[in-house]
Amino acid sequence: MRTIATSNDPVRLSFLVALLADAGIGARILDQHMSIAEGSAGAIPRRVVVAPEDEARAKRVLAEAGEA
Repeated sequence: MRTIATSNDPVRLSFLVALLADAGIGARILDQHMSIAEGSAGAIPRRVVVAPEDEARAKRVLAEAGEA
């Protein structure tokens, strides 16, 4: 898996995953449980990851949406 974005904002993370899904790219959010375990203080950002073969296209989709 390749990290294409990090954030502590759950709304932004959800938006990025939906944006990628609309482009036919499967994405996952990692570190959600770590963030909860540390009290959601923002010390551990969550990561949006995609398969290595989707990385370039995913970055292009995010850049076109102004989210790079």
